[in-house]
Amino acid sequence: MSDAAALRLPLAVAAEPVDSPAAAALLREYYTEVADRYFELHEGRRSTPEEIAEGLAEYPSADLMPPHGVLLVARRGGAVVGCAGVRLLDARTAELKQMYVRPASRGLGGAGGLLTAAETAATRLGAERIRLDTRLDLVEAIALYRRHGFTEIPPYHHDDVYAEIFFEKRLDGDPSAD
Repeated sequence: MSDAAALRLPLAVAAEPVDSPAAAALLREYYTEVADRYFELHEGRRSTPEEIAEGLAEYPSADLMPPHGVLLVARRGGAVVGCAGVRLLDARTAELKQMYVRPASRGLGGAGGLLTAAETAATRLGAERIRLDTRLDLVEAIALYRRHGFTEIPPYHHDDVYAEIFFEKRLDGDPSAD
């Protein structure tokens, strides 16, 4: 199917258990991609299967389950294309986690659709704002977040050595409100 034909298919986003086959595969692909990019940048190599297993254990996704979180899986024409996780940090603040679109599905609007669905999920969880952190080398992600109204903020409560830049977006549409 051409990119133009795929773009015409609607994006369907729904909550899914983190241990479903589709979710587990997406989370592994996400972690592999970000780990490979990190190791290629800093060590000139790709990650090993052992490093991926260790990373998945170090960054579990159990907090992306109800009642305080959700993992969203996107499909286009029945094909699994990506995921985004949302978890509550506190009663008013959600955090975006594991935002990922498979390489073959990039450039077709799936990331924007997933981001919008994540914002809706955060609102349903009671959040008034959504935050995220990412690495500076993930330039595509940074550009996506800025395009969708996220603004850079100081670091929040993190001790994750990979978190280099932090963003937030008000979910009520009023950036001046606190």
